[in-house]
Amino acid sequence: MATLVSNYGGRPVSAPALREVPLESNTEALLLIDGLVRGEFDLLVLLTGVGTRALLAVVDRLRDRAAFVAALSGIRIAARGPKPLAVLRELGLDPWVLAPEPNTWRELLAAIDAKAERGLAGSRVAVQEYGVSNPELLAGLRARGAQVTSVPVYRWALPEDLEPLRHAVRSIAGGEIDVAIFTTATQVVHLLQVAGDLGLRTELLEALASVAVASIGPTTSDELREQGIGIDIEASHPKMGFLVREAAEQAAVVLQAKRPGAELR
Repeated sequence: MATLVSNYGGRPVSAPALREVPLESNTEALLLIDGLVRGEFDLLVLLTGVGTRALLAVVDRLRDRAAFVAALSGIRIAARGPKPLAVLRELGLDPWVLAPEPNTWRELLAAIDAKAERGLAGSRVAVQEYGVSNPELLAGLRARGAQVTSVPVYRWALPEDLEPLRHAVRSIAGGEIDVAIFTTATQVVHLLQVAGDLGLRTELLEALASVAVASIGPTTSDELREQGIGIDIEASHPKMGFLVREAAEQAAVVLQAKRPGAELR
């Protein structure tokens, strides 16, 4: 992403905001794997490619992959987007439902509704969670009568080296940043967490009101709004290339409106 920003003439300030940390215990993942093999679920919802691969890694370490794949071939699978789809294809499987872009929980539920002629009443549904839980998706499935089991396969943690993120907080709060680009909701949460630890949360939020804020898609945008941060640019497709290009194309106009007479640094 930093290279893309540079290619469009920007000066990137990279601030890694998260890292993926496997859960210390794989108990819940093992219960899911064993339950699938025993035929205890009717629908498996895969939310991320990383989470799906992490689940397979548990299978490869502690269970039999052939039995697991055979179990998956016998139930319905709903994939939230292209990344879990890619893992399924590697296993020779096709999803029952694939959520269309922008691949949020809303599109996923709509796709399930369109495909499930008899609804989900009484269905036993397992959801591969990602990073943080998705209460809206779980509530939506339960509202449709499903018996939902959520399975966290990995979680998000702050980076081990927080200094780049602290530097970003100070730079934004100090008015030194023109454009802030977010690619996941967790980045937003962690940015504000670090700002709070530095005693700069209020200053950060005030400064972001004068920054061109770019979001990769609806899920990230929802979190930004939830935190009181306005969105100026949302990628037309939830992909890094579209996000950076459209930020480059629109940032000057956004900043002219937010900072009359100011120039990009």
